[in-house]
Amino acid sequence: MSRPLPWLWIVLAGVLLLAPGLVGRLFVDVLEGITLLVVVVPLVLAGGGVIGWWWLRRNQVTCSACGTPSLGQSQCPACGSPLQSRQGPEGVSLGVDASDVTIDVVAQSVDEGGKP
Repeated sequence: MSRPLPWLWIVLAGVLLLAPGLVGRLFVDVLEGITLLVVVVPLVLAGGGVIGWWWLRRNQVTCSACGTPSLGQSQCPACGSPLQSRQGPEGVSLGVDASDVTIDVVAQSVDEGGKP
């Protein structure tokens, strides 16, 4: 058995929306506030979650021995090896100093005619 439509509440809401007085404005302002909360609060929470996720990834250090991620520790909680605390721009652990590395470049000639 279906319930009848609540005509009384529909008519009351219509009268309040059409009423030019204080009650009509108050009703519209309350509806605006509720709508604003319903729209803005999830967006703010999602933005906070994204910022928190970026912070977590930036401060996370991965153990070079076993691969276990950890936050703010000097030793790996799984295997006990020391963790490197230096990190790159995206949270990638920098294991080698760039000034200590030599890159060997081998020059090869390229035939423009293709393979012989």
